[in-house]
Amino acid sequence: MTFALGQRWISDTESDLGLGTVVGLEERTVTLMFAASEENRVYARHDAPVTRVIFHSGDIVDSQEGWSLLIEQVNENDGILTYVGIRQDTQAQIELREVFLSHQIRFNKPQDKLFAGQVDRMDNFVLRYHALQNQYQQSKSPMRGLCGGRVGLIPHQLYIAQEVGRRHAPRVLLADEVGLGKTIEAGMIIHQQVLLGRAERVLIVVPETLQYQWLVEMMRRFNLHFSIFDEERCVESELDSPNPFDSQQYILCSLDFFRRYERRHQQALAVHWDLLVVDEAHHLEWQIDNPSPEYLMIEALAKQISGVLLLTATPEQLGRESHFARLRLLDPDRFYDFDAFIREEEQYIPVAEAVSALSEAKPLSDEAKNHIVELLSEQDVEPLFRIIDSNAGEDEKESARRELMNNLMDRHGTGRVLFRNTRASIQGFPQRRVHLEPQALPDAYQKIKYPEPDVQSEKRVLHTRLYPESIFQGILQMWWELDPRVDWLIEKAKTKRSEKILVIASRAATALDLEQALREREGIRATVFHEGMSILERDKASAYFAQEEGGAQVLICSEIGSEGRNFQFASQLVMFDLPMNPDLLEQRIGRLDRIGQKNDIDIHVPYLEGTAQETLAQWFHEGLNAFIETCPTGTAVFERFAGAVKEQLISGDASALEELISETRHLNQELKKELEHGRDRLLEMHSHGGDKAQKIVEKISAKDGDSELITFSFGLFDTIGLNQDDCGENSLVITPSEHMLVPSYPGLPSDGATVTFERDVALSREDIHFITWEHPMIQGGIDLIFSEGVGTSAVSLLKNKALPVGTVLLELIYVVDAQAPKKSGISRFLPKTPIRLMLDARGNDLSGQVEFEGFNRQLSPVNRHIANKLVTSVQNEVHQLIETSETMIEARVDLVRQEAQKEMETVLNEELERLLALKAVNPNIREDEITLLETQISELTTYIQRAQYQLDSLRLIMVSHNG
Repeated sequence: MTFALGQRWISDTESDLGLGTVVGLEERTVTLMFAASEENRVYARHDAPVTRVIFHSGDIVDSQEGWSLLIEQVNENDGILTYVGIRQDTQAQIELREVFLSHQIRFNKPQDKLFAGQVDRMDNFVLRYHALQNQYQQSKSPMRGLCGGRVGLIPHQLYIAQEVGRRHAPRVLLADEVGLGKTIEAGMIIHQQVLLGRAERVLIVVPETLQYQWLVEMMRRFNLHFSIFDEERCVESELDSPNPFDSQQYILCSLDFFRRYERRHQQALAVHWDLLVVDEAHHLEWQIDNPSPEYLMIEALAKQISGVLLLTATPEQLGRESHFARLRLLDPDRFYDFDAFIREEEQYIPVAEAVSALSEAKPLSDEAKNHIVELLSEQDVEPLFRIIDSNAGEDEKESARRELMNNLMDRHGTGRVLFRNTRASIQGFPQRRVHLEPQALPDAYQKIKYPEPDVQSEKRVLHTRLYPESIFQGILQMWWELDPRVDWLIEKAKTKRSEKILVIASRAATALDLEQALREREGIRATVFHEGMSILERDKASAYFAQEEGGAQVLICSEIGSEGRNFQFASQLVMFDLPMNPDLLEQRIGRLDRIGQKNDIDIHVPYLEGTAQETLAQWFHEGLNAFIETCPTGTAVFERFAGAVKEQLISGDASALEELISETRHLNQELKKELEHGRDRLLEMHSHGGDKAQKIVEKISAKDGDSELITFSFGLFDTIGLNQDDCGENSLVITPSEHMLVPSYPGLPSDGATVTFERDVALSREDIHFITWEHPMIQGGIDLIFSEGVGTSAVSLLKNKALPVGTVLLELIYVVDAQAPKKSGISRFLPKTPIRLMLDARGNDLSGQVEFEGFNRQLSPVNRHIANKLVTSVQNEVHQLIETSETMIEARVDLVRQEAQKEMETVLNEELERLLALKAVNPNIREDEITLLETQISELTTYIQRAQYQLDSLRLIMVSHNG
């Protein structure tokens, strides 16, 4: 390198320093001053990481005084350059010595970087092109937002998520039975709404006990980081913002919090939200003349927020009035009169029966046909009836039945606002086997003295009768040395050595003691999960339990273990004690009995004979059959008999138990009959999606384990400077290194993360990140590549003896970009679109004949020093080829605009026509949905027409015969 005072150079490693000037020369060192950033650097002269800045004829440069010069000639004297040309503001012929060039000059355009010697590695150019391509493909994918969640591919969940998640401002009621995954459905909908730009601010309101579950589910499954807001958090946030709800985009809070602090509810109402999610919405009590304060609070929020998701138990179990109250929150204009709602619901019962007959390929009665004709009055359905009744082929008959069913479901009364799946309509659940395990009552427990029960002591007596070990906890005597349930548990763990066992106890102290007992008495590997642990500690416990080799055999949870985490990989459940509430019991069993569980479940209930534990176990088993079957009627039955059950448990008198169990069983059966009669099979068929749902599963399955993603991720992590270590089980540990492109990497904790590309691994190990194209580590990495200018210019050699040495080829990647708000939906039709040109020396475009991947494999990289020499030798030719490409690209961009416009009009007009047709027969189509679509079509037309293009990156390729 030859340096002279006053020369201009640019740093290869710190391009943000701006243009540097040589201000000092020593025998072995050179000093550069970077005036724009007020920094000096001293380099070794023989290998300084800097590139000489030389501009050429045709370039426009800025002076320190602010005016620009169009260069016509470059003169050199004693190593210093003088640029001669036309000053752009005065049109005068003028000279500009390089020392007076603007310090702020940045080489942002790919061609500027190429000519300034800022040539990137060839593999970075390839990575950038792949990033552009994959970003485009993901934006266009109809599965966008559905592939990236850490969720099993359950057809009905995916169908609901796609159906609702793509709507503008969806307002729906998710009412699946327990164990069918309402929370996951809601998470997938939120995820899609966020990715598609339709929801930037989300408020989730849940019961206080479920806040942590939602926080974990959103973070672990969908990489959505919510903040829990309570009074302490609000006070803290007010230091930064007068309204604490302005301080975060994704907020979780409890209904109790709003009830206790009306001011916070008013503050939540005062800010803009895109989506409101309310869990356990059946707890919002409402009567026609007497709505509860909680109901009114949610009603006020729902009136202001355009998108609303309500999650609730199966509607009919709470009565029609309660069901109507939920629908009224979603659309008060549509559901304004309870009596009218009842009349309308009743007219769909015979239609539902007709649809059941169609789905089972049974003959339709005349009455059923009449009902269908009545409901589809705007359509001539007689030809379809004739096909069904004829000797036509089975495929033709099935097609006619399917068309009838689809039309009926489209017009169904609550079909667009209500989704409900039941276990009766969804296959794939395991059988439950219950094992009641009586244990002799030890002497120490028999000697416990109970006070005479009164109002004050009743709760304490009940607690002690159900959990006698609590008397001994915290004192020197180890209760687990005398409790026969512990001996039983140890024996069970020994006989089931090859199986994972989930143990649930009501209290954290019991869980901790049980772990100690298993470890000290038999060396059984066990771990604990309770409310006193941090998120990280719980993750580690879950991961240790999930680990197949060397992991814990037993996980012992306090009651919180029946919330939020799922352990489908285990099939042995031990209830060390029992909760009072049937819903809590169902939640416990639901940790294992979920869709996706591959084995039948053994439920073990060790109880102490002759105690309240035995009474409660009998009532659950014989009265509710709650261990063997899901119990949708449990809440209603418990409310009716709670007093009598508590009395039995406290008194210890079993004389009235048989009668109580008989009455419980009778009421339970009556309520179940009502539920079964009220089942709306038409709605259930609409909710699980049938063949459509199956096709979604197939499409996502085909994308799982995408080899392109794996290859791209490795290249991305390498380029950014992340360490990657294989840790077995199809997973990697990714950690930051000392040589990273940026100080911190998006989505990566400072101590690193374990990642996998396998869905099954991610589902069994909640501590492992599931890497998909939608994961923040990939999305953030792609954004980094673009923002840091990685791979914008490169030089490669083509060793091909069929072409003359020195033959020049120029590969150019242009990007078409429509500047539009994310929520406009532009990415669905015209995301950033890469266009590749491959020009030979004559300006012919060879991109149609020369495919990128195959051609790239024939190329070799060159070091920066040789690359700079090659660029300098053909600079004029490259300038001309870039000018040629500018004239070519216009036509290609026009074609992209036309195709985007055509696709947009086809898709959205089809949606609009369907909504307009349905609105005539189904009042659930909201006017604002139609208006929104019409506005969207108009706005997108403008955005697409204004789409611009720019040169994103380029690669100079020269033919060589060496090597």
